[in-house]
Amino acid sequence: MFKVETPVVGRVVAVMVAPGQRVEIGDSVAKVESMKMEIPVEAERAGTVARVLVSEGDEVEEGQIVVELE
Repeated sequence: MFKVETPVVGRVVAVMVAPGQRVEIGDSVAKVESMKMEIPVEAERAGTVARVLVSEGDEVEEGQIVVELE
């Protein structure tokens, strides 16, 4: 299982994937708003989304897992 983590503290403004969806390296899985900027959370490897662990509006910490890939 590979974990995709948020690079910053902020609020999730978009979740762009769902379980079962295939992602490639560099695909955005979510967007986090931090300091009035939207920062994409990108997959660092290809895989299939096993679980989405956040929802839009959730507050997240730097390094928090947002998606797990198989």
